[in-house]
Amino acid sequence: MNSANRLCPFPVVTAVGLAVALCCGAVQAEDSVTILHTNDFHSKVEPITKYDSPCNAEDNAAGECFGGYARLVTAVEEARSRNPDALLFDGGDQFQGSLFYTYYKGAVAAEIMNKLGYDGMTVGNHEFDDGPAVLRGFIDAVDFPVVMSNADVSDEPALANKIMKSTVVEKAGEKYGIIGLTPEDTVDLASPGPGVSFSDPVAAVQGEVDALTEQGIDRIIVLSHSGYDVDQRVAAGTTGVDVIVGGHSNTFLSNTDESARGPYPTMVGNTAIVQAYAYGKYVGELNVSFNDAGEVTQAQGSPVLVDASIVENEEVVARVSELALPLNEIRDQIVAQTSAVIEGNRDVCRVEECAMGNLVADAMLSRVSDQGVSIAIMNSGGLRASIDAGEVTMGEILTVLPFQNTLATFEITGADVIAALENGVSQVEEIKGRFPQVAGLQFTWDASMPANEGRIVDVNVMKEGEWTAIDPEATYGVVSNNFVRSGGDGYSVFADNATKVYDFGPNMETVVVDFMSANQPYEPVLDGRISAK
Repeated sequence: MNSANRLCPFPVVTAVGLAVALCCGAVQAEDSVTILHTNDFHSKVEPITKYDSPCNAEDNAAGECFGGYARLVTAVEEARSRNPDALLFDGGDQFQGSLFYTYYKGAVAAEIMNKLGYDGMTVGNHEFDDGPAVLRGFIDAVDFPVVMSNADVSDEPALANKIMKSTVVEKAGEKYGIIGLTPEDTVDLASPGPGVSFSDPVAAVQGEVDALTEQGIDRIIVLSHSGYDVDQRVAAGTTGVDVIVGGHSNTFLSNTDESARGPYPTMVGNTAIVQAYAYGKYVGELNVSFNDAGEVTQAQGSPVLVDASIVENEEVVARVSELALPLNEIRDQIVAQTSAVIEGNRDVCRVEECAMGNLVADAMLSRVSDQGVSIAIMNSGGLRASIDAGEVTMGEILTVLPFQNTLATFEITGADVIAALENGVSQVEEIKGRFPQVAGLQFTWDASMPANEGRIVDVNVMKEGEWTAIDPEATYGVVSNNFVRSGGDGYSVFADNATKVYDFGPNMETVVVDFMSANQPYEPVLDGRISAK
C-alpha cells in the first residue's frame, strides 16, 4: 500500500479488496473524517478477560484485562485528541450480557453512551429482549439519534415516531446521512412484539439513500446490526453507501492479525465495511476521505485494542463501583470450581461441539431426566462467554447465561427432532446462534449439503445404555429453554408441534449452578457428540 501511495494520490484497490482506496481519476478537492465505532458492547461495563468473561480486580490491576466503561472513555478521548471532529457510532446490542443490564435495563447503557458522546446508533436484536417499552425508555434517555430503516414500528405505540429510518448528522460543517439496520430475523431472536415487522435490508437501505440524496446529502453511513455477510450483500446491492459500520456477527477485521476474518476496512465496490469485534474490547478507528462530489477516495484505519495500556478514567471507575454495589452480593458468591477453562467462545460454540455447550446441555438433561426426558437441545446463541479455570462465581454464570430463560420440557417426534437439528445447522456459515448444543443425543452433519435439505446425516439417542438410531415415528421427551421452545432462533417446529409443554421450569443459571455444585471440581467435557463430515 505504501508503494502505491507513492505512485498516485490515493492507494489502489486490489483484486481482493485488501487496499482501501480509489484512484487515479481527475484531481478533486477532498476532506477527511474519522469514524470511531463500537458494536455488541453487551453491558460489559466492567473489564473482561481474554475469554470475554468478568475480570477480577486483582487481574485487572495486573494489566491482564480489556475493555470496560472506564477504559473505553479514555480510548475515545485519546482518539478524539488525534481527530477532534471524529464521529462516534454504535452498531447495536448495547443491551444484555451482564447484571448491569439485568438490574438497570437500558439506563446504564444510556448513561455510558451519553458520556461518550455518541453521534448515532442502530437497534440491535437484543435491544428488543425485554420488549418495545424498555427500548423506548432507552431512546428517551439518550442524547443522540437511534435509527432503523428496515422495520415498521407504526403499529407499536411505544416506538411509533420514536425511531427514525435515517437522519442527518452534522460535524465540522459537513452533513452525513445515517441509516440504521436491524436483523431481518429479529422476530426469531428477541421479543419485538406483534407491532414491529422487519424487511429486506437491501431495499430498505436503498430507499433511504435515495431519500437522503434528494435532500442533497451525499455522504452516507449505514449503521448495521446485521452481520458481516449481510453487510457485504448490502454494499453490493446498493448504490450511494460510503461506509457500513457493522455489528451482530462480532467480527474482528484487521490488516495485520492473521486471525481476522477480513481486512479493515473490507471494500465492496466503493463501500468501506468495518466492525470492531465486541464487548468494548476494541474501538474501531476509520479515516475516510471524500472528494467534493461526496465520493470516497480513501478509507483506512484499524481497530484499537482497549487493553491495559489504556488507563482507566478514575471518575468513571468510581461511578462503576457505585453502580455495582447492588450487584456484588449476588455475583461475588462462589458457586463451584472447574478444573480447566470452559470454552464458550461464540466462534466455537456456533459451529461445533463446545465445552460450554456440553456443560449447559448436560445440566439441563440431568435436571429433568427423572421425568422421562432423554434429549437436551440448547441454542448456542444463549451461551455468551467462557469461564476461567478455578473458582466459579455466580457473576460468571450470569455472564454465560444472562437472559433469565427458564427450563422448558415437552414431547415431540423423532422426525421433529431431526427437523430441529436441520434448523440448528442451517446458518453455520453465518455463525448464527441457532447452532444446537446437545445432550443425550449424537448427530453428524454435512456442511456441503444445502441448508434444510439433508445436512443432518444421522442422529443417535441413548436407549438402555446404548446409542441407537433415532426413530422418526417415536415420541421423545426433550428439554430446552423457553426461548427456543417457543420458536426462538428458528426452532418453529417446537412451537408448532410440541406436546405436553411446560415452559416454567427453574432459571437456566440455577440449573447450571446446581449441576456444577454437585459435580465439583467440574471437568469440562468434549466427547464427540457432534461431528461434521
